[in-house]
Amino acid sequence: MGNTKKYGRVKWFDSRKGYGFIQLEDGSGDVFVHFSDIEGEGYKTLEEGQRVKFDVEKTNKGPKAVHVEKA
Repeated sequence: MGNTKKYGRVKWFDSRKGYGFIQLEDGSGDVFVHFSDIEGEGYKTLEEGQRVKFDVEKTNKGPKAVHVEKA
């Protein structure tokens, strides 16, 4: 919801199920990520350990990464 991009590394991502978690670089926790929030064309997936930048959106289920880009 903020204008400041956050940075993190993919903790894990299940490409069959289309979701996973990103660990924030500042150590403040993990954020859920869904394949539909990954920017770009074609097959959208993330690799474990990959560095990404994103915005955080607050949801009723907790924080969610949106506008996810490879960093």
